[in-house]
Amino acid sequence: AILGPPEVNISSCPKCLNITVKLPKSHLRKNGKLLSLIDIYEELDYEIRLKTPEEEVKNFLREKTTREIFNTVLEELNPNRNYCVSIIISASLNKNSISSPWKCATADSIAQKDYRFGTVIGAVCFSLSIIVILTCMYAAGFILQQNPLPRTLV
Repeated sequence: AILGPPEVNISSCPKCLNITVKLPKSHLRKNGKLLSLIDIYEELDYEIRLKTPEEEVKNFLREKTTREIFNTVLEELNPNRNYCVSIIISASLNKNSISSPWKCATADSIAQKDYRFGTVIGAVCFSLSIIVILTCMYAAGFILQQNPLPRTLV
């Protein structure tokens, strides 16, 4: 029997790709119930192939799974770069498999403009609060006193 192709969905995250894999269906039945590949093989191997427009295909990751649907994250990717992913499922007893179609996404960069915007807003609020505090202290006569204190207060 030929395994595959698995169903693959990818989404981008900062400097990474989040990959969700759903194992292909089997055609075997036991007592009228459709068996999953995990029911048949207990453990499956999966291999993630990764490519960019500039580079050849790399076998990026080889792992095992015992779940029908699973997630994995490819980290330390270059931001703002397009990556394509294909998954191959195999079993120790069955190496005949069809890889998933290539799915592509762009790894996000860490949004620096959001940090700059927050920093500027924080600095403006902090400066305004200092100005308000100093104005209140001046109006109350705590700083830059024009008249000396009466003798009784000294």
